[in-house]
Amino acid sequence: MTRPLIGVMCGNEHAGRPVQVVADRFLTPLTAQADVDALLVPAKRGAADPARLAGLLDGLLLTGSRTHVAPWRYGATAALSADALDEERDAVALADRVIEAGKPVFGICRGFQELNVLFGGTLAPVAASARHHRGSSADDHAALFHHRHEVTLRVDGLLAGASGVERATVTSVHQQGMARLGAGLAIEALTEDGLVEAFHARPGTSDILAVQWHPECDADRSPVSRGFFAAVRRAARGDRLSTHLFQQGGKP
Repeated sequence: MTRPLIGVMCGNEHAGRPVQVVADRFLTPLTAQADVDALLVPAKRGAADPARLAGLLDGLLLTGSRTHVAPWRYGATAALSADALDEERDAVALADRVIEAGKPVFGICRGFQELNVLFGGTLAPVAASARHHRGSSADDHAALFHHRHEVTLRVDGLLAGASGVERATVTSVHQQGMARLGAGLAIEALTEDGLVEAFHARPGTSDILAVQWHPECDADRSPVSRGFFAAVRRAARGDRLSTHLFQQGGKP
């Protein structure tokens, strides 16, 4: 049986020249746990037609990145350096088209922030930032992704149903977080200082699930991270996501 096809959004970076980048760590749990085929999507306007891609894909993953959503997109005036932004990725607007096509969209870290902005929410530098990240994007991978903190899952939420837990320790790297929750987004997880760390939405026939943390880093051992990719697996096959779905033995 043909596996579902999930688009994986790249980012624009420079390695002596402009390159399209997505970390391998996002791909491993997609193929091993969600059991989907991954198609890398360039974060360049004009590189692919969003409407055509939305027709081909069974879902979309907006990955984490070292860049931030441009502040002007959510009405902020914060001054960020050019290398902290990826306005080409912001402008691709593939998530809009996938949602219009009634297909699922998933977000991790920057992808979580992109989706919040898409639904009219806002972002801000993270208060008590040492809780949510340590170091900077210039640090090596181990230094960045060693930092972890606890989140509390909504008891009747999708992630709690998919994972079977109500608290989890997650890998946290972000330097910005949610300021105002976007319209129609339901909170799935919070930190003890009240920062929204996950949400779910169902606009039309599309399921949206996004987390601020990095489930791809520990999907082999964390119940809540496995639950995230279990949701990807089910939604990519056309199931409407609900706690009831997982309670009925729907976890892979």
